[in-house]
Amino acid sequence: MPELPEVEGVVRSLSPAASGRTIRDITVSDTIIRSKSEAKEAILKNSSPEEFAEKMRGMTIMDVTRRSKYIYFHLEKNGERHLLVSHLGMSGAWFAVNDIDEVKEEKFRRHIHVIFRMEDGGLLAYADIRRFGELRLIGEESDHPPLLAMAPEPFDESAAGHFLSLSRTPKYAGKPIKETIMDGKVISGCGNIYATEALFRTGIHPGRKTGRISMARLERLFDEIRQVLGEAIEAGGSSISDYRNINGEAGGMQDRLRMYGRKNCPGCGAETKRMTIAGRTSVYCPKCQH
Repeated sequence: MPELPEVEGVVRSLSPAASGRTIRDITVSDTIIRSKSEAKEAILKNSSPEEFAEKMRGMTIMDVTRRSKYIYFHLEKNGERHLLVSHLGMSGAWFAVNDIDEVKEEKFRRHIHVIFRMEDGGLLAYADIRRFGELRLIGEESDHPPLLAMAPEPFDESAAGHFLSLSRTPKYAGKPIKETIMDGKVISGCGNIYATEALFRTGIHPGRKTGRISMARLERLFDEIRQVLGEAIEAGGSSISDYRNINGEAGGMQDRLRMYGRKNCPGCGAETKRMTIAGRTSVYCPKCQH
């Protein structure tokens, strides 16, 4: 699943490609239309394909920003502001093209589910192989309360204090530290990949209870989370599976990962171990992390 750095990479490419353009029409795939007819919420949330298309026609994209792992399209129509919230799920991807044939990878081209046809003739296409992503049109953040529950951005001044404070509450003190730092209400945008890396850098076992880690180690852990997220942003994210930016390009951070997906520890050479935490596979070194 794309994490904060991957979403940031998409937004940095998508914003200049989409901002200032007006949507003329929308095409929704037969797959989504069929899903909606079966009362499923595939991709389009709280809206039928017809309602979504009607509301989106004539919208001007004023800006594209990121909040945690979400992409925010700031829209305007008839003087009113709207917000299109996009989550990439496991395999979502955006493409700014003039023709669908410009989407080079067949696995994405075959799974384009929403096409925004712009007044200037270009296309903004959303592809999603596994269809776990979402597009949700709302007026503002408060219209979808889960958005307001997200932790501060990890680079904000308040983020460290927020994390340290919650780590000592009963809700999180008894949880494995990896589960705690992957919780978006505790730290925004830190998923399995970068949690694995930060824990390795600080020598903390992913299964150690959050409340049993000293404040000094927790402070260092947060610093490493912030550091690894920053490095990943500059590297264009990690293309472990289906992540692409809007140009169809892969990121480069996967070549710099020291623990995620490794069979041997780069520090001591020991064989790495695996355990499941919060439904995700956690890789760690049994000698270096405790």
